[in-house]
Amino acid sequence: MLALPPLVFSLYITGHLNAIFSAEHKKEILRYIYCHQNEDGGWGLHIEGHSTMFCTVLNYICMRMLGEGRDGGKDKACERARKWILDHGSAIAISSWGKTWLAILGLYEWAGCNPMPPEFWLLPSTSPINPGNLLGYCRLTYLPMAYLYGKRFVGPITPLILQIREEIYSEPYEKLNWRRVRHLCAKEDNYYPHTSIQILFWDAIYTFGEPLLNRWPFNKLREKALNKTMDYIHYEDESSRYITIGNSEKPLDMLACWVEDPNGDYFRRHLARIKDYVWLGEDGIKMQSFGSQVWDASLALQALIASNLSDETGPALKEGHSFIKNSQVTENPPGDFRRMFRHISKGSWTFSDKDHGWQVSDCTAESMKCCLLFSTMPPEIVGEKIEPRKLFDAVDNLLSLQSKNGGVSAWEPAGSGLWLEWLNPVEFLEDLVVEHEYVECTSSTIQALVLFKKLYSGHRTKEIQNSIINGVKFIEELQKPDGSWYDPFKRVATFF
Repeated sequence: MLALPPLVFSLYITGHLNAIFSAEHKKEILRYIYCHQNEDGGWGLHIEGHSTMFCTVLNYICMRMLGEGRDGGKDKACERARKWILDHGSAIAISSWGKTWLAILGLYEWAGCNPMPPEFWLLPSTSPINPGNLLGYCRLTYLPMAYLYGKRFVGPITPLILQIREEIYSEPYEKLNWRRVRHLCAKEDNYYPHTSIQILFWDAIYTFGEPLLNRWPFNKLREKALNKTMDYIHYEDESSRYITIGNSEKPLDMLACWVEDPNGDYFRRHLARIKDYVWLGEDGIKMQSFGSQVWDASLALQALIASNLSDETGPALKEGHSFIKNSQVTENPPGDFRRMFRHISKGSWTFSDKDHGWQVSDCTAESMKCCLLFSTMPPEIVGEKIEPRKLFDAVDNLLSLQSKNGGVSAWEPAGSGLWLEWLNPVEFLEDLVVEHEYVECTSSTIQALVLFKKLYSGHRTKEIQNSIINGVKFIEELQKPDGSWYDPFKRVATFF
């Protein structure tokens, strides 16, 4: 329930809400919001989650921007949501991402946010707190946030914004002490409380760093940092064909491009790829995480192959095989990608499709297994087999994601210090800051390499064998006493 409101916010700020979403679109978005409102009036992070301040405030504002009155909506949805917000401390208790979005909208002051200085992106790449050393999803969320924070951007203060200011706080907006509420977070949202070290870190930057960086001559550094962050934003947008790495980043990148140039091509290209995220379900229009086409297809195809019913499923197998082959990423990110903190992607498969460009180890492994299995089947049924060199590229990609401990990470090589997790600024997510190795990714990789080794025994034989041995050791060491495995990557207990 946290993905769709920011997209609506960005479109509202840029003046494109009515152009992108028709009256019927808005009706279906509202239907989705109504369907998943909890009995207590709030919304959770997902449709089965308990109500949180973050998602309740975001969905309340979203309903208002889509045309509902302060007490409107199905079964008085707005009135019930506002009551939940005020009964739980009001919007001042929203978590840090919520504070950022409210500040962008003009419903909160930047003085009430912890610092997100874009100057971090100017640090040497060897610095542990250079954002380039963080998990891709983490750094690329805070990249546009840092840009918008550095500019202290605030959207148009419309009559609706002024009304909402009066609705989501327990006291007048003008009397709120923003400095005192920076660390305030509702208990319902505070899954991962900030550590004392982290609070001290943010306070030091807030008290000493920010005042300095906003004064001459240090404000020249701020200007340089803003240009640098915008360069990174454009690079990531271009690399992902304006899909971006995920649904949290998409509205932020799109808004940052509009702030830089409201009439520019960068922003227009973003608008064209909104459709990759938005879809109509039985419960209304919702925003997904850019699609799971490759992941779904690879698992479904393996199930069809295992059924041994190729006489009946032949056309589906042939079409699916073609889709998997065409979805492989055939080149690395453009230009000097390592300088842009990107890893090799050639030979990989993504979670969604080729355009996205972000390699994922288990998606690569499962798609590679499909191609290997298809290569043993009659081409008149399943189509021509994939070129061996493309399988070799996939192997190279998988091996590059294996750590010394034998585990395989998801997107990029793990290696940054785990102590950086102490600085995790997100109250509702854990293990977000750096890349980790995962049982599920390791298992998929081992299975793919075993099958590859059987069919292509002469390629990187020793390296593949060592990879399999080390991967098995990693999995065995993480087995729980009851025989199961827990893996936060897919949030399930046992993998087969």
